[in-house]
Amino acid sequence: MAGDQQAWRALVDALKGVAWKVLNSYDIGAEDRNDAFASTFFRLFERLDSIREPAKLPGWVATTARNEANAAYRRKSRVSVMAEVPLRAIDHAEPTEAMEDDELRRAMRAALARLSPAQQALMRLLSADPPLAYEDISRLLDIPIGSIGPTRQRCLQRLRTSPELLPFMPGGTE
Repeated sequence: MAGDQQAWRALVDALKGVAWKVLNSYDIGAEDRNDAFASTFFRLFERLDSIREPAKLPGWVATTARNEANAAYRRKSRVSVMAEVPLRAIDHAEPTEAMEDDELRRAMRAALARLSPAQQALMRLLSADPPLAYEDISRLLDIPIGSIGPTRQRCLQRLRTSPELLPFMPGGTE
């Protein structure tokens, strides 16, 4: 057992430079780089039994590190995009309408909070002004274009039936 740990440490020591060279070339934070490094070697550990050509390990580590860094970069991009996309503003015409709009806005935020983070992100992108193309939303959220419409419909149904928005719906109670 101790020999296995020493062999593993030696393998990581021999290949860590390859991984760090790839990971340091990405515009991701130190925490994301560390996570990608750990994930790279975790994947290697999972596949140790299937290694047929040890000479190709540096290339495998570089490719895996690149994939992990790309995944971290996509997650970073999604999070920053979601934070920057506001819900569409409601124009105020008169003071009483402004109060009603504020109530509706609070109710909408509370109802949106009931959705999963992925659904919230989708609804924010769908309500972006100017509107985003489905292709862009698909790329930003890393979901198939064909799932956007059906997911949107499910989200809208959940919003329509949320207790926060019921008073604003036709026939809703206050």
